[in-house]
Amino acid sequence: MTGKCWVINASPLILLGKLRRLDLIEALASSVVVPESVLREVGAGLRKDEAGSATLDWASARQVADVPLPVSIASWDLGSGESQVIAHCLAGAQVPVLDDGEARACALAHSLPLIGTLGIILRAKKRGLIPAARPLADQIRAAGSFLDDELVEQALAQVGE
Repeated sequence: MTGKCWVINASPLILLGKLRRLDLIEALASSVVVPESVLREVGAGLRKDEAGSATLDWASARQVADVPLPVSIASWDLGSGESQVIAHCLAGAQVPVLDDGEARACALAHSLPLIGTLGIILRAKKRGLIPAARPLADQIRAAGSFLDDELVEQALAQVGE
């Protein structure tokens, strides 16, 4: 586990929820919060099936109220979920969990450490929570992640795959 709280965005929740691997988030983070705006996006973006309902229930149990957006975030014109994730992280020692490229750029511009869905999978492999990262990386791509082939191969090489 890390010593910091993870503030998670919709994409990682939806992707790992589809794979029924939200347990990886719980195993890796000391705590997790989901801003209200993210919860609304998750609810709108999920199919009404068993995995979708379980993901929404999991996220709802970790819901926190939205906070006012600093001008430095609002000027990026991100989605409300991404903006709230970053705003929450600026308010404390927290790590944003984001997949969107522009949101990641905003987080980095604010000097925030960050992680994405692929990073969660890599950490899970390094900590022995999963036997191999490649199958999950392939599954998140099949579930809708738009990861670049070269990026995935470089990331998997870091864990010996």
